[in-house]
Amino acid sequence: MRKKFVALFSFLCIFAIIAAGCGNSSSSSSSGSNKKSSSSSNATGSITAVGSTALQPLVQEAATEYMNNHSGTTINVQGGGSGTGLSKADEGAVDIGNSDVFAEEKDGIDASKLVDHKVAVVGFAPVANKNVGVKNLTKKQLIDIFTGKIKNWKEVGGADQKIVIINRAEGSGTRAVFEKTALDGATPVKSQEQDSSGTVQKIVSETPGAISYLAFSYLNDKVLALNVDNVKPTEANVQTNKWKIWAYEHMYTNGEAKGLTKAFLDYMLSDDVQTKLVPKLGYMSVADMKVEKDAKGNITKK
Repeated sequence: MRKKFVALFSFLCIFAIIAAGCGNSSSSSSSGSNKKSSSSSNATGSITAVGSTALQPLVQEAATEYMNNHSGTTINVQGGGSGTGLSKADEGAVDIGNSDVFAEEKDGIDASKLVDHKVAVVGFAPVANKNVGVKNLTKKQLIDIFTGKIKNWKEVGGADQKIVIINRAEGSGTRAVFEKTALDGATPVKSQEQDSSGTVQKIVSETPGAISYLAFSYLNDKVLALNVDNVKPTEANVQTNKWKIWAYEHMYTNGEAKGLTKAFLDYMLSDDVQTKLVPKLGYMSVADMKVEKDAKGNITKK
């Protein structure tokens, strides 16, 4: 009887060890942002993300890293502006629509069928050619410049030089955010319009007297980021809403994400992207914000 009891006890111990091993294997496979944790993370195939050029650098680099770590996957990332991203997602023509604005803010979009995935926060800044002779503008001066009331940099203490306004095209999320948060809803004068942030950056750097606006991720030493009301366009100021020209970066899906789309969106929110790529490329993690903003622009403290 004693031998039977020992044998039974040994069998139960072995069974418990095996079960524990299986449990550990399951939990370890779900930890770590690069490990496959669900059927969706094992998905293969091809998806397309279209829209915001302000968000494009982050999505593009994340897609490249994801494809390098997951064979059999193709993630196509294209620009075109937030309006294009939202309309294509609304139509079901693409898997992901990238946008700098809430779907509810865009006319003609059925926001009720789109699912919002906030993947980052981006600040925007007015930028000028480095030789305009001005580093700070009041908000009123900024509005007066973009609405055509101020036409020469000497009127705001700068060089005797004609102001050349460079706008983003209609449908651009960057333009929508800038008009709403920097210009208090004012419509800029008719001017040269560009479809991408990269082109704006290049033109402003090369055009005497030029002024425009760019996401922080496009700021470099080739253009001059202007202060507004003596507040600097910094991440710390965005996080507290002291710098008010900012927006969430959204990745919208038509209905709940599935398969490779879900796997990639999960990766966008993983530590590998949020703590490494996001700050590296000039964006901010949503988790670092001290305030929240809704589709109407209302600000609440976290």
